[in-house]
Amino acid sequence: MEMLGMYPTFYMPQIGSAWVMGIIGVIHVVATHTSVGASFLFALLETKAYRENKPELMDFIKRYGMFLLVFSYVIGSITGPGIWYAITVASPRGVGGLIHNFVWVWAAEWVYFTVEVIGVYALVYLIGKIDARTHLKLTWSFALASWATMLLIVGILSFMMWPGSDAWYQTGSTNDAFYNLNFFAHLGVRTGSMFVMAAVVGLMVASRMKDLALRRSVVRFLAPVGLVAGLFAVMMFLYYLQTLPDNARVMLHVHLLPVYAQGMIAVFVATTVYLVFAWIKPTWIGSPLAVGMFAFVAVVGVWPEERMRESMRKPYVAGQYIYSNQVIARDVPGKGIAGEVDLIAEKGLLKMHPFVPDNLRAITDANRLEAGKLLAKVACANCHSLEPGAPLRSLPDKFHGATDEDLIAAFLRGPLKHGAVPYMPRIDLPEEEIRAIAGYIAAINAGKDAAVASRAASPVAVADTSRQKE
Repeated sequence: MEMLGMYPTFYMPQIGSAWVMGIIGVIHVVATHTSVGASFLFALLETKAYRENKPELMDFIKRYGMFLLVFSYVIGSITGPGIWYAITVASPRGVGGLIHNFVWVWAAEWVYFTVEVIGVYALVYLIGKIDARTHLKLTWSFALASWATMLLIVGILSFMMWPGSDAWYQTGSTNDAFYNLNFFAHLGVRTGSMFVMAAVVGLMVASRMKDLALRRSVVRFLAPVGLVAGLFAVMMFLYYLQTLPDNARVMLHVHLLPVYAQGMIAVFVATTVYLVFAWIKPTWIGSPLAVGMFAFVAVVGVWPEERMRESMRKPYVAGQYIYSNQVIARDVPGKGIAGEVDLIAEKGLLKMHPFVPDNLRAITDANRLEAGKLLAKVACANCHSLEPGAPLRSLPDKFHGATDEDLIAAFLRGPLKHGAVPYMPRIDLPEEEIRAIAGYIAAINAGKDAAVASRAASPVAVADTSRQKE
């Protein structure tokens, strides 16, 4: 039997797979953006120290560097592989598509990352042990390697939003994928944001310095950098909005901005006021205020921004050709990839998915609810949680507690089947699979445990339960 190249479905109850990736990703972004921004602050400060003969600035660089080693590089090095693990189990075909498109880009990124990690250790531990000019060259090399890792990752992340033209679909070229419409705008936003994060963290480090004259000098250097970078990030964000595909714009204006716009404005205003205050009163920046500001930017700024970016891609996970549910949405002649939606519509997802248990390949009255639950996990759980009241786009809640199978089925065979909802994948299933999903959602909304109900009605399931008791 012909099978799709699908993998087992990973599902985290209540929060879903998307939030697992999101939580790890936000921590990683905070750590990595701080480290990349700090690398350039180090280079600029050390250049100032070298040219103006101010060796005392190196004390701040060493303090900040030690903080980076503990915070950014330990946490970043843990969450980086954590992201790889999370996305591999939650979105294996998406990861596979990115690797096949960008294998040498990934390889180059790891080379630059290795240089970056070695560079930060060398930078910190060689202060005062080699001549100033050589150390300055080392610091600038570290900064450029750090930014190069960001540049390469941004090219891949931007492709995940969309290639921007049909050229890539026809050629399959890495260049057509990497230099996409969204790339330069996205790079600008992250470059500005990294300086803001580094400035905010730098003020936190500076607030613990006992030398008031040195603190004043450092703070008055960091504050203007953060202000200019913040303004640049906002301008690039406005440009970024112009490079989004139509589905992203619909998702942004209908669902995301009404929730996050006020928080984004609050972060920009609060950060601006904070940096201006720091420049005016540099010695008044104490640790509680600095730490509080860092937490505010991370929670109210970075978390919503990353969630918005991930959400705006929907219904795709990569290149507008792989849906979030791992189904190939369209033909990509340049890669020899064929769309799978019509094939699934013809033969059914249960028959085409290689990891469906044999007892669920054919839907019967006995296994209908269990089959519906499995279909909901495979087709919907990458974006939705399946429990009522769950925080991540609860699937039962989206139907407002409806217990009418016909009503639920009408949506499945109507807007969803024909791809009429711009931020949702086109899910075209045979009628029996539509009825199974509708029955499962209706049962959940009616307060029934579909899994228990289905297993109690299935002779195979009953036998399995009996063996467990033995």
